[in-house]
Amino acid sequence: MPGVADSSAASARRIASGAGTDQLSGPASSLSEVTRAYLEQVEFVEAAGSQVIVMASRQLAAVARSAEDYHSVYSTILSQAARPVILHWLGEMFDPQLNGYWGSIDIPTATRTFLDLVEEHSAKVDGVKVSLLSAEHEQQLRAVLPSGVRLYTGDDFNYPELIEGDGVHHSDALLGAFAAIAPAAAAALRALDDDDIETYRREMAPTVPLSRHIFATPTYYYKTGIAFLAWLNAHQDGFVMVGGLQSARSILHLARVFELANEARLLPDPELAAHRLGTLFATAGLAR
Repeated sequence: MPGVADSSAASARRIASGAGTDQLSGPASSLSEVTRAYLEQVEFVEAAGSQVIVMASRQLAAVARSAEDYHSVYSTILSQAARPVILHWLGEMFDPQLNGYWGSIDIPTATRTFLDLVEEHSAKVDGVKVSLLSAEHEQQLRAVLPSGVRLYTGDDFNYPELIEGDGVHHSDALLGAFAAIAPAAAAALRALDDDDIETYRREMAPTVPLSRHIFATPTYYYKTGIAFLAWLNAHQDGFVMVGGLQSARSILHLARVFELANEARLLPDPELAAHRLGTLFATAGLAR
């Protein structure tokens, strides 16, 4: 899980790590089994000196039958956490198995359950990360969070405006898009720290088309685009992913990733990137 990156230099130095239930070998048999799995990972992360991000759980989504079930599991986790955590609400566009998280497919109803939990345990909640790709929902949520609870945006479509804020509230950054746009994001956040809004917007603006393309439907294949960029920029030797996920996006989709990254000045060695794209084209039987 990436470390927390936000608009303050001190926070950018913190490391946060995900704690979930993925060590379970199969479907959970009960809420108590899910809770024990969560607590095992929370204890491990805290023992390593990292802040905990409580990840959404497929196993919990499979066994929970009501909002009360979610409240019970998360209340136990928060009560036993040694330090304030970040709660992650991951939308079904990122993982269809999380459909109906917090006990309802109706977002306002799910939001009320989520807020009730945060309000009850606000002393143990550093912040919430919301990945629903809705700027409107995020703006409404952050305006009613308890004092001291932060909103970490997971909106890979609308992050520039959400991070900049509306003059009253803003979102801090903890999102996958930064893996693809790190140089521009770093420059933008430095400018934001200096209250240089013009530079912040100039650095962020060209990254948005790239991010929206990488996270286009089906959104859960976004990692293919991020790994592809890492390969183009020589951060890894090959464009190969676990489970063959490198083939999840079409060659045309990847070619557009290249174009948008180039337009956003995110290819430090354009000749190398172009050469690697050419080898991919050749593998696909396409002429350069």
